[in-house]
Amino acid sequence: MNVVIIGAGEVGYHLARRLAGENKQVTLIDNNPVAVRRVAETIDAQAIQGSGSNPDLLKSAGIQSAEMLLAVTDSDEVNLTACLAADLLSPNTRKVARIRAAEFVPFHPALQEQTPHISRVINPEIEVVKTIERLMSVPGAIDVGEFAEGQFTFIGVRLTAQAGLTGVKLSDIGAVIEDAPPLIAAIVRRETLIVPNGNDRLEENDLIYFISKNDSHSKTLAALNKQAHPVKRVMIIGGGRTGLRLAKTLEENGITVKIIESNPDRALTLAELLNHSVVLNGDGSDQSLLLDENIESTDALVALTGDEETNIIVAILAKRFGVPQNIVKVNKFNYFPLMSTIGIDQVVSPRLSAVNSILQHIRQGKVLSAVSLQNEAAEVLEAEALETSEVVGRPLKNIDFPKGALLIGILHDGRAIIPGGDSVVHPGDHVVIFAQKEVVSKVEKLLTVTLDYI
Repeated sequence: MNVVIIGAGEVGYHLARRLAGENKQVTLIDNNPVAVRRVAETIDAQAIQGSGSNPDLLKSAGIQSAEMLLAVTDSDEVNLTACLAADLLSPNTRKVARIRAAEFVPFHPALQEQTPHISRVINPEIEVVKTIERLMSVPGAIDVGEFAEGQFTFIGVRLTAQAGLTGVKLSDIGAVIEDAPPLIAAIVRRETLIVPNGNDRLEENDLIYFISKNDSHSKTLAALNKQAHPVKRVMIIGGGRTGLRLAKTLEENGITVKIIESNPDRALTLAELLNHSVVLNGDGSDQSLLLDENIESTDALVALTGDEETNIIVAILAKRFGVPQNIVKVNKFNYFPLMSTIGIDQVVSPRLSAVNSILQHIRQGKVLSAVSLQNEAAEVLEAEALETSEVVGRPLKNIDFPKGALLIGILHDGRAIIPGGDSVVHPGDHVVIFAQKEVVSKVEKLLTVTLDYI
């Protein structure tokens, strides 16, 4: 696959590094010479300095032979113009634009359906709010994803000494959770991701990822001693685009919201735009302010300022004051591995959401969604099973899956199935596959053609 990326910021750089690592041909364009040099020195990709909306530059980047253009700069206008220019030069190239302004949200369907120069619009702030909602709805979860139109829930949970499954062998989980036992796809133990087998035992401090039917995950959480605590009061630190969108969503769900915003003008704007939320102008990392606002009675704190360090400090303070759930926005990818070591497990990132939104359009086959896990150590993909795919028509136990990949869910005729060795995938079924990073490209081939042709 030949991909042209406009913008060498965190999202563009991250995508370029990832795709180049999968042996895809990548060309990246950015105005910033420092960003271009960073790409040239660290990634096996072509880096060009200049405007990604310049038709001549797009030509020199090979847009006419590219399968995909990813316009992911921080400027909505540049992204839109780049897609328009690319469409004039190469109508058959698929084009994905990152557009963040709230004013554009009502026009996303029209931009995708009525304008030929954009194949897909992504708004990472919307995805972050959805992620925060899912985290609040699942007690103790570190990661929560939904697949097959919500029929499957994929959850990451850290095991404590009190967890009912600690010490249990995976093959015996069915005896502990008799009704609809989960399928454990991965274990992260001492920073190493393991694709387990039935003989592996769960240990204290393991981070386990499991998939279950959407109406069954509460039984698994109960077995893990993760008790539900309804979220009724939320404190948001930072009233930017994401903070405002989250506050509106929580208001609609009848949740009491307080927002602390450091910019006085922005605080006034928030007060005008929100109906029931309490808006405070102040420093969210001020312990006195947090105590005055009864942080100890808050069910969840969400730190969404534009400064990672502030968000981390606020979350640590909230944890110290006994807030049961603390969700932190982090944009710098190199911060992610540090979070769990300082006791912060619930992390959201608009930039990572942008990457996940784009991945599904890059993957070969009829991939419907793709989500990265554990700092890109693995992916969970949902795809439509094609008639030509090796996964179709035979019991799963007879299919030679790449080592490090598991088929963990099947949606057949609207019915969710946690598969076993005798399960069979039919053409048109939706399948959910867990894959370590090293075998994602093999899974792509598995989803498109039979292994005889690989």
